Amino acid sequence: MNKLYYVYDPMCSWCWGFKPTWEKIEQALSGDIEIVYLLGGLAPDSDQPMPIAMQKQIAAYWHKIETLLGTEFNHEFWTLNTPRRATYPACRAILAARAQQAESLMLNAIQKAYYLQARNPSDNPVLIDLA
Repeated sequence: MNKLYYVYDPMCSWCWGFKPTWEKIEQALSGDIEIVYLLGGLAPDSDQPMPIAMQKQIAAYWHKIETLLGTEFNHEFWTLNTPRRATYPACRAILAARAQQAESLMLNAIQKAYYLQARNPSDNPVLIDLA
């Protein structure tokens, strides 16, 4: 059977933006091709707050994705949280979920919490609650 590799990060805003498209692809290929999820971290561990310039840049990406693709974002994230450029905690949560055959469920929970509920998946208490 042929394989399709899907490389993603749970905190990648483009992955969230294209989620509806990816779900259609996944459904269309179901049973015809093996889909292999490959997790990649966008940013290393850090407890340091994200620099303001980077916050503004990423917030601008969210607006751009929303405009181009129509994907919803909760922009209150940027005022309700102390953003950190740390995607490894969310990635580790995905790996733990993968070991329990719950990777896609955890991915979905992290993305919804981050992009729709303005919760910070760089925070372990958020990830524990989602698990």
